[in-house]
Order: sequence, then structure tokens, then C-alpha cells
Amino acid sequence: MARENFNDLLAFVTVAREGSFTRAAAQLGVSQSALSHTIRGLEARLGLRLLTRTTRSVAATEAGERLLNTVAPRFEEIEAELAALSELRDKPAGNIRITAAEHAANTVLWPKLAAFLPDYPDIKIEIIVNYGLIDIVAERYDAGVRLGDQVAKDMIAVRIAPDLRMAVVGSPTYFAKRAPPQTPHDLAAHDCINLRLQTYGGLYAWEFAKDGHELNVRVQGQLVFNGSPPILRAALAGFGMACVPEDMVQEHIAEGRLKRVLKEWCPAFPGYHLYYPSRRQSSPAFALLVDALRYRA
Repeated sequence: MARENFNDLLAFVTVAREGSFTRAAAQLGVSQSALSHTIRGLEARLGLRLLTRTTRSVAATEAGERLLNTVAPRFEEIEAELAALSELRDKPAGNIRITAAEHAANTVLWPKLAAFLPDYPDIKIEIIVNYGLIDIVAERYDAGVRLGDQVAKDMIAVRIAPDLRMAVVGSPTYFAKRAPPQTPHDLAAHDCINLRLQTYGGLYAWEFAKDGHELNVRVQGQLVFNGSPPILRAALAGFGMACVPEDMVQEHIAEGRLKRVLKEWCPAFPGYHLYYPSRRQSSPAFALLVDALRYRA
């Protein structure tokens, strides 16, 4: 491709994305008249109208949308590769966005990032706490954190934590009024503190398994939260039983603030994994982050 054609395509992509010749010209560092002349020249060579212009806005035509969807990803790949090459010359740098549930962010990501980041001041990390199983590609995240059995098959998954167990707990004051449950079916007679899932708006069904038999139980109670920390606080205060990750309550159990029940019904399951698209171009900064988060038994 001739250099002028490459520049013309870049100009078109910028205008189409910005929806404005003014903003696109400022971004490209050229005058609006020069940019308009470039776009007209490209349309003339193609024999197609690529943009519709009004006094207030600019939008891609059908042909323009097709060209934009084809060309824009190529420019992104080129920019990513150039950034990766520059990082080979300079210190690793870049912005990395990760989505994770609050428990994973607090217990896995933060301890490892606290040790990793001081050595790489030009790497910037953004962590968005979200309990939903979102599409990280559509939402423009670089990576996400999920339990091992929740990662889609078309993603690269890297284990970042050991296997996880849930724990069903209640305070001594709560069990002073209620007999501890012996099986998950007994939960129907108890006050339980529910977790609201963001993705579907439903309540988390407590998951149990024993001797190959799996059982999901919908529990009832006075309180519903959308995060584990307030659920734990409510359980400590005697408002009902909670089902939370085991590591959140081990100290409380050891010191007698909480009593664990149904332990034999709560087996270990695959722990947290970092996952990202298999087609992602791995920059040095991202590769360093993955290695820092990788679980080493």
C-alpha cells in the first residue's frame, strides 16, 4: 500500500470514530480543511461515499462502516505492536484493565500487585470489581478473574490461586436459638444471608456436593447484600448463616466468633484463574503481570 493510502485510511478511521472533523483534525495534528480534502480524495479514488456530513455531525455510510470494521482493528494491532516494541527498548509500560469479584481482588490480586508494582512504576493497573460473568472483549478489559470452571474454552486461563472452598457459618448467638443444620435440606428452617448476583439480578444458590451428589439450595432470610464483606459482618452480628469463601472466616472460626456447619458438604473446587482472549497480542507489561500473578504451589 502506498504511504498516502495508509495515511488516508488513518484519517478516515479517526473521523469515523470521533464523529467530528474538528476533533479528528486536532487528534491528527492537521487542519480541518486538509483533513476534509484527504477524505474527499479517498472517496474519489474508491468511487464511494464513506461519510455523511451534516452541520452538526459526521457518520459513516454503509460502505464506510464496512471499511471501518475492516481497517480499524488492523490499526489497533499495529499500534499495539509498536507499543510492545517500544517497551523492549524502554521500561515496560502500559495500562492494563482487569475485572474481578471483590474476594479475588482483595485476597489474590492485591497482595501480588503490592509486591509487583513498585518495580514497574510505568505499568498502570485498573481493577473493576464485578461479580457478573461479563464479556471482557466487548467491555474492553485486558483480562478477567474467574473460578477455573467458569472460564470459557476459547480463553487462555492461568491459575493464580489454589483451590477454593466455601464455608457455611453462623455466630454462637444465632445457634443459641437454632439447632445447627445437619444437611443442606435443613437450611429451609434457617435464616440465611443472601448474595445478589449482578449479572442476572438473581440470588446466589448455595452449592453443595457430597459423595458425587451435587445440590444447589435457594435459601431465605432477612438480609440480601451484593458483596461478601457485609454478609460476613451480618453473620458475626447474629443475623443468620452465611456461605462465604473459607479463607474469609478461618480466623473467626478459630477464635470462636463463628461456628462452621455442613463442612463435609463443601468440597474444594478449582480456584481463581486469570483469563484473556487467545488472540490478544501480549505486551511485555502484560506478560510480566501474568507471570507475577501465576500461582506457584
